[in-house]
Amino acid sequence: MTTIRIVAAGLEFTAHLDEELAPETCAAFCSLLPLSGKLLQARWSGESAWMPLGDLNLGVGLESPTSTPAPGQLLFHPHDVSETEILFPYGRTRFGSKHGTLVGTPFLRIISHLDRLEELGRRVVWEGAQDVRFADAGGEAVPPVRLVR
Repeated sequence: MTTIRIVAAGLEFTAHLDEELAPETCAAFCSLLPLSGKLLQARWSGESAWMPLGDLNLGVGLESPTSTPAPGQLLFHPHDVSETEILFPYGRTRFGSKHGTLVGTPFLRIISHLDRLEELGRRVVWEGAQDVRFADAGGEAVPPVRLVR
């Protein structure tokens, strides 16, 4: 199982790729690593942030699609009525856009520091756009991070 290190809003997480649920999406995502961008508060999806990827085409369709990911279960949404994006749920989420309900591929599942998701949400909501970076963890453990409020 491939391990990914995520640093979002200054908080570190470890995640596993859901290669059984989404083999094509996981392979395409790994080809982009390391990947950096911004997390924004989702406007229609509840307690979730999103990383806009514009017109990026990974050449994959939906795999095991859902509109109700669990906190820490990241979704990849290919470009259609909405732009390409990664949805980053930090709480209760129903994936949507101004066009209605969307579905995405669950491809990455946070396995460490789930208790930090609430702080991630707070930072995105109250402090605005936050830096996010995804990289292959290469088996490295993620050190603890001191939360500052």
